[in-house]
Amino acid sequence: MTIHETDLAGFIDLHAHTNASDGSLTPGELIAMACGAGLSALAITDHETFAGFDAARSAADECNLDLVRGIELNTSVAIPNGLGRRTLHLLAYFPAGEPSRSFLEWIALQQEQRRERNRNLAERLRQQGVQITLAEVEERGRSIAGRPHFARILVDRGYATDIADAFRRFIGEGAPAFVQRTSPSTKEAIEVVRLGGGVPVVAHPVRLSLAKRQEERKLIEGLKEAGLAGLEVVHSDQPIELQEYYRQVARELDLLPTGGSDFHGLPKPKIQLGRGIADNVRVPLEYLQRLREMA
Repeated sequence: MTIHETDLAGFIDLHAHTNASDGSLTPGELIAMACGAGLSALAITDHETFAGFDAARSAADECNLDLVRGIELNTSVAIPNGLGRRTLHLLAYFPAGEPSRSFLEWIALQQEQRRERNRNLAERLRQQGVQITLAEVEERGRSIAGRPHFARILVDRGYATDIADAFRRFIGEGAPAFVQRTSPSTKEAIEVVRLGGGVPVVAHPVRLSLAKRQEERKLIEGLKEAGLAGLEVVHSDQPIELQEYYRQVARELDLLPTGGSDFHGLPKPKIQLGRGIADNVRVPLEYLQRLREMA
C-alpha cells in the first residue's frame, strides 16, 4: 500500500533531522517537504542542537505547519542484571514553550565535550601519520561532528578502503586513535530535560537490541521511576507488530506514546518524511496533543 499525500492529513512526524545535525536537507527544505506531504505537524529533533528548529520557524509559519521544538540526546544507560552499559538516544520535546536557560547551558556543555573528544581524536590521528584537522571534520558534521565524519575523510584521503576499514584500523574501539566520548547518564539527562521544561522520551527502543524483552522492560521501568515521560512507539525501524508491543508497554507503564520517521534525507534514503519503510510510520495528531498537555 502506498500512502498518497492527501492520506497524510491529520498525521504528524515527531522525529526528523536537518543539516544542522546529520540530515541532508536545510531547515527550509525540510519544512517545504513536510508541507508538500500534507503533514499537520513536524518536530525537528536534531542531535544536541536547536539550530535547525530556529532556522525553520519562519518557513513553517508561511505554510501554516505546526512546528515542534525537539532535540535528540546521546546518553549512556546501565543494562539490568549487571550487563554493562549501552548507548540510549533520548528525545526531548518542548511543545509548550522555550527550554530553560539552564538546559541550554547544559546542551552547550555537551557540545563542547563532543568537540574536545574530536580535538583529541584528530591529534591521535596526526600521531599516526594521518593529516586531518578538526575544522574539516566540523565542516562535514557541524554541531554533531563525530567518528563517522572522521571515517569518511579517511576514506576520501585513501587512508582506508571503506568506513568499516577506517573504524577497524584507526578510530574504532581498540584502534590506535580511539578516544572514548563521555556521555551523560540517561537518568541525568531525563532530570535535566524535566527541570528545563521538556518532556523526555526514549527514542527507537528497538535499537537497544536487548536479547530478552524482560531486560528491556526492566530498563524502561527504571527510567520511568527516574522521570521518563514517553516511549517512541512508532518508528521506521519498528514493524507494526513491534509497535503494538511498545504501545502496550507504554499503556502499562503510563508513558506517553510518540512516533516519527527519523527522517535524515540522503543518509537514510529509504526513510520518507511522515512515513517509513513498509509505510509503517503513521503518527496520529493525538500524540502531540498529549505531549502538550504534559508539558
